[in-house]
Amino acid sequence: MTSPDPRPRVVAGPADDGLVEGRRCTACGEVAAFAWPACPACGGPVEPARFGPEGTVWSATVVRIPVPGRTPPYGLAYVDLDGGPRVLAHTGGPVPIGARVRLVPAGGTDDVTVEVIR
Repeated sequence: MTSPDPRPRVVAGPADDGLVEGRRCTACGEVAAFAWPACPACGGPVEPARFGPEGTVWSATVVRIPVPGRTPPYGLAYVDLDGGPRVLAHTGGPVPIGARVRLVPAGGTDDVTVEVIR
């Protein structure tokens, strides 16, 4: 069995910039940022849905170890999207927990960054 790519798929377009493509269960309403074939909570049928681009920082950290493609230090934050799932995003630096943020596609990749809006 293969697992889905864990990165959220972000729509980059004039009207949709920063929206995350995912799924919503038609039976229980569970949301997911991934293309699951069935609901991860109840096993029910899912339909395509879009979430964001705004949300609230649930948790954040600054990573200080090197990984391929990233130069430390760099920030990461879990963001609870308004009406949607929790996604992992890169930050430009430290972001306070509880901050309101907007997702921003990171030019041509599946990476997503956040910008603080309040």
